[in-house]
Amino acid sequence: MLIIICLTPAVLTRQTTYEMLNLNPMKIKTYEVGPLQANCYLVWDEDSKLALVIDPGGSPKKIAGAIKEKGLTLSAIVHTHGHWDHTAGSDALQKLTGAPLFRHPDEPKSGMFHRARSADGIKVQDLADGQELKIGGLTFKVIHTPGHSPGSICLYAPGALFSGDLLFQGSVGRWDLKGGSFRGIVKSVNEGLAPIPDDTEVYPGHGPATLMGEERKTNPFFKSARNRVRGVSED
Repeated sequence: MLIIICLTPAVLTRQTTYEMLNLNPMKIKTYEVGPLQANCYLVWDEDSKLALVIDPGGSPKKIAGAIKEKGLTLSAIVHTHGHWDHTAGSDALQKLTGAPLFRHPDEPKSGMFHRARSADGIKVQDLADGQELKIGGLTFKVIHTPGHSPGSICLYAPGALFSGDLLFQGSVGRWDLKGGSFRGIVKSVNEGLAPIPDDTEVYPGHGPATLMGEERKTNPFFKSARNRVRGVSED
């Protein structure tokens, strides 16, 4: 199923600005937001100037300002999962930009999770496993990766994986929170991410970016890494 979105101007968020990546025509800028320093990503198609914000956990006015400054139009806001440190700025960002909000339907809507409210009548829309989200000339595939939470997703476009709190550099996200599962997170890492090429840059929900191939070699939650430590051949 293909979703094509085009909406209004918007913005991005704040604090530490990481190095911008030149993945033509994809541009990525990373900001640390909120007290837990979650990564919020502004991703845009340089040709169409259409943009996507992933996990606006804070600083919605800053986010909106950055989008406006760059002459972008915000087409979508996406939650990789519903924990407050990744969603706290969503409602305000919707009000500022009119952009629709997307999340997986399995994500709870109460407690520590975003309640899936919508600003000014803008509906929250579902992103199911395998769906594609098109932002200008960029196409992002949705990968349902439960474990950190029931509705956790990753977004993949050639060259970049936005992994939320599933995969970090050298580790994975917590599985002891509401709806979490250790077996689920290990399965998602090893099976859900299996098709992702080794040369893909991974942009996690916290901490520095990493490479998919490096994580497969060294991250202890990957079967391939454990086998190397044990001296087990993968052939």
